[in-house]
Amino acid sequence: MQKEDENGKREIDVRSREHSLNLSHRQVAIDMTPREIHSLLEPGIIWLRMGIRKIIHVDMDAFYASVEQRDDPQLRGKPVIVAWKGNRSVVCAASYEARDFGVRSAMPAARAERLCPSAVFIAPDFTRYRAVKAGIRSDSLCGSSTQQVPAKLASGWRKPDGLFVIQPEHVDAFLLPISVGPLPGVGKVTQEKLAKLAIRTVSELRGQELAKLEQEFGRYGVRLYELARGIDENQVVPDRPTKSISVEDTFQEDVLLAETEPMIRRLVEKLWSASRNETRVAHTVVLKLKTREFKILTRSHTPNIAPSSYEEVMAIALQLLERVDLGPQQRYRLVGIGLSNFREPEVPSAQPVLFE
Repeated sequence: MQKEDENGKREIDVRSREHSLNLSHRQVAIDMTPREIHSLLEPGIIWLRMGIRKIIHVDMDAFYASVEQRDDPQLRGKPVIVAWKGNRSVVCAASYEARDFGVRSAMPAARAERLCPSAVFIAPDFTRYRAVKAGIRSDSLCGSSTQQVPAKLASGWRKPDGLFVIQPEHVDAFLLPISVGPLPGVGKVTQEKLAKLAIRTVSELRGQELAKLEQEFGRYGVRLYELARGIDENQVVPDRPTKSISVEDTFQEDVLLAETEPMIRRLVEKLWSASRNETRVAHTVVLKLKTREFKILTRSHTPNIAPSSYEEVMAIALQLLERVDLGPQQRYRLVGIGLSNFREPEVPSAQPVLFE
């Protein structure tokens, strides 16, 4: 059901059975169609003004773990950690039940197991995750604002679910009290440097002059100056073309170069399967190795004709392996395979006319 208020806003009753959102006492005032709202947002409430830029940042938080819980009802309500078990594995994703124990993505799997002994560990299936990525919304967190920075920050404000909207007149009230830590690009080192300058909140950051920030942080000082004011006029590009696809794995124990081939074959199979979802064609094959000493080296090859089968990618990967020469005793802890240099498929030339 739609109606217009005195300001010309369209109100859409999202309790409509037609859209099956099953919300109670929730309404939306926005210049989007009900289908667009249904496709983008989880239960929540939006009030956005007509005629100004509106950015909705959707955070697919705990995505891998949510896919596993969706596909296996027995996992729902249980702490789920998507990772291979082992001393060298890292957490790919953790359900909110696991996060309550302090488990986070990129954490060593061994530490995650200590924090949450009752967790269910599931080996990641990236091919399946890519297949459902476009359709799943059960773990979406949405933040909305007129600027990208507040929208991104807002998307994580009401975890584990929900929607948080920041009106233009409320941007300062939202930004100023929070820590500088969540700002894009502010890592541990930058945050520590800011703390030494007595800058711990966005409000304190905004109090700094541009010249001072440039002096301390160089070109990034300008970015900090803008972030403190919620300034980010960059165009939103929601569908960026794929630049590369890669898969990698860490060995349980360091192995010799010749012993990496079985793993490479498994990785190429996964890689080729994932690449079949792309409309563009990859022309370059990349081999990645990490030594026992954590030195990373890569080898790549771009054939005259793009590889068109698993067998061709595998053959190139093995050729790249032959180009690695760090000695017969060198051991490796990780191997990865990637496809890059994606291009639009070439249009076959027309067959010449034989008879006129």
